[in-house]
Amino acid sequence: MVKKFFVVLLILTSILVTFFIVNNNVEAKSPSGNTLDREFLKKSIKQKLGLNVSKIEETSMPNMALLLTNQGIFYATYDGKYFIQGKLYSVGEEVTDLGEEALANVRLEGIKHFENDMVVYPAKNEKYVVTAFTDITCGYCRKMHKQMADYNARGITFRYLAFPRNGIKDQLGNFTASFKDLRSVWCSNNPAQAMTKAKRDEAIPYLSCENSIEEQLDFGRQVGVNGTPALVLENGTMIPGYQPPENLENILKSL
Repeated sequence: MVKKFFVVLLILTSILVTFFIVNNNVEAKSPSGNTLDREFLKKSIKQKLGLNVSKIEETSMPNMALLLTNQGIFYATYDGKYFIQGKLYSVGEEVTDLGEEALANVRLEGIKHFENDMVVYPAKNEKYVVTAFTDITCGYCRKMHKQMADYNARGITFRYLAFPRNGIKDQLGNFTASFKDLRSVWCSNNPAQAMTKAKRDEAIPYLSCENSIEEQLDFGRQVGVNGTPALVLENGTMIPGYQPPENLENILKSL
């Protein structure tokens, strides 16, 4: 009986060891360096770097993917062995920002999600639509807003998304002034009018309601916004910073 018991134990141990080795090899085995396995790459980056990857896009660089994460934009090889923080360029007859190239569709997809939750200043004879990430206290955002009539006269419709520059909460866990100001605008019965008053330093009612400002901020960070104003054009291209009406019109005409 004792001998049989040890034989059975030896067999079970052999099975368990084999199962462990096979499983480990499956987990450790990465896909071919030429194949983009999004789920594998998401898990690999999460496990190794603690980053939550929300979307993965191919780039024109062989075996290199663009990652949209909770901490911004990064790049990684398909096998997850190499990771890049920063800009990635293709240098040929022209210098191309591969991040911008891959992010254009991502921005447009994300903007669709907020189409019914923007503060809009429509042009009567609309030729172009620009989506701007804005903050009330931003000096250049205010300068741009003062010229809204000129933008609209040139056929440019402006749509605002919220980007509170100081974040949603401060170090003590309290809502920031930037967030509270923008929330009051978004919760107003007439957000466009409230935005104009707020950017003129005129008092507006303090309001609180369900809103998507935090989601808009997160989306902006994911697609490369790190300051305001940031303008997204109809082809998904992003232009950081203030653009005078005439300059912006010329850019839009050239597309």
